[in-house]
Amino acid sequence: MTQLPTPAQDPDAWIMDNPPSKKWPLYTRGNVGEVFPEVVLPLSWDAYGQEAEDGWRDGYRDLGLLVEGDFDDDEPMIILGVFGGYAYINASYVRMLGLRAPGGSIDVIDMQFFGESDAPSYVSRKGDKNLKSSALLGKTVFKLLGTKNLPELEDDKAAVQAFIKSYPGQNATDDQLLGHLLDLKPLFRRLFARHIGNTMGAALMSGALNDLLVKVDMADQLVSLLGGIGDVESAAPSSAMWKLAHSEHDPESEEWQADFGAFLDEFGSRGPNEWDLGSDPWEFRPELALAAIDRMRGADASHAPHTQAMRLASERTTAVSKARHKLNFLDKRMFDKALRATSVYSQGRERSKTTIVAAIQSGRRAARELGRRAAERGGPSDIIACCLLTLDELSDFMKAPAQWEQTLTQRRELHERLSGLIPPFIFEGEIPPIDTWESRSSTADSVIVGQKLQGIAGCPGFAQGRAVVVTDPADPRDLGPGDVLVAPITDPSWTPLFLAAEAVVVDVGATMSHAVIVSRELGIPCVVSTVGATRTIPDGAKITVDGNTGEVTVIELP
Repeated sequence: MTQLPTPAQDPDAWIMDNPPSKKWPLYTRGNVGEVFPEVVLPLSWDAYGQEAEDGWRDGYRDLGLLVEGDFDDDEPMIILGVFGGYAYINASYVRMLGLRAPGGSIDVIDMQFFGESDAPSYVSRKGDKNLKSSALLGKTVFKLLGTKNLPELEDDKAAVQAFIKSYPGQNATDDQLLGHLLDLKPLFRRLFARHIGNTMGAALMSGALNDLLVKVDMADQLVSLLGGIGDVESAAPSSAMWKLAHSEHDPESEEWQADFGAFLDEFGSRGPNEWDLGSDPWEFRPELALAAIDRMRGADASHAPHTQAMRLASERTTAVSKARHKLNFLDKRMFDKALRATSVYSQGRERSKTTIVAAIQSGRRAARELGRRAAERGGPSDIIACCLLTLDELSDFMKAPAQWEQTLTQRRELHERLSGLIPPFIFEGEIPPIDTWESRSSTADSVIVGQKLQGIAGCPGFAQGRAVVVTDPADPRDLGPGDVLVAPITDPSWTPLFLAAEAVVVDVGATMSHAVIVSRELGIPCVVSTVGATRTIPDGAKITVDGNTGEVTVIELP
């Protein structure tokens, strides 16, 4: 079993909290907030938190970034961390990719992974620059530029299918179900290392692409070059929902229900907070998918994914032609390779994520079955209570679940309290005390007519519409044609709502965030890292969204 970190003796400390790194002290919610948007459940983090850290280290080592001396042996968690119950990424170390990679830039890395924030500027330290790492990264960049496909992703899919088939079923013993959860550990590490390799490959290649565009004063065309690349698996559920929403069959008919069943068979592992074992993806709560499909029904054909794909392909072709015309011969060859590799690794990043989520779903089935049995044995009635326990605790819990009532009550209360707070987006050194965190129910001063909010351009396009502030993807309210979706953060459960809106504005995010990648594939104008948008833009305000410049303008208040 993983040796869990011991949190400080603090009533606010979540059981999975760990100390921040002393050598690498800067942490951010950027990027990881899309994967773990809520307080992480103990069973999930014990099952693959350390494996995510180790897999990330494997990925960094394969790239050439991580070299001997970077990490101290007494800090098992550095790249990732849990503070106040929320998952964070180490920003100090990710910045080394910009510092050490040939032609890299810390500013570009910050923008790709964390977006707009009040992060402190990088201060040079002895040992940060590393010639060995730079040489290895240089080799990696050269190799990445030659990438045409990623056949290893099919091997990973096969491994996950084998894992899913190994699920012991409802007639299994408790130990067999627990064993299935334990079997997820080594598989997760392997899959996550691949995911990190693809993510960093996309970051390095898009950085190279951006450098070439800067040479010819076309940096603003990067979003157009990366729009509508095709075969982005995270966008596939949205496209499938669109077909269901505009099906010739009545939603009450057997034909439509059969089609929806096929949708759940293929995409049932997706949904809100899909990386956590205690969440309810579409397989378990199909009404969430039905709500998104219902919001799409009013959208006209101009919103259709295939229509948008054609538009984006045309814009992409134009941007490519213009850039190639301006570049010299050698840069033109580099541009072609970087563009192809960026597309391949962007697709690979989303494909590897989908594969991981499918593996987690099989572990989730085991956890739910154990929870069902515990309820029958006098334990709590909610079958995800076991997710509030670690793997070791779960084994003991199954023997006498009623004896764990006090522990579970305490954890539920703390979980509820932490869930009602907004964790700091970025911090350095020590996480600010919990009692200084802002409440999710607090409000901020509203914007005024003419005020502009500056974010990061996600997907090109210009839109105008009524702002609909949505804080829960399960409750899209009356979002529909003519509206702009304003959201705090987006994981895959949000993206089907994109197709019902004219544009998307997100509080946080970066150029590598899920909202950006999917909006580019679906052709929805998108601006991310629009800090405080959900709390300052009144519901019903008329706004414009410029997906080319990242500017959101208030033109009328409700």
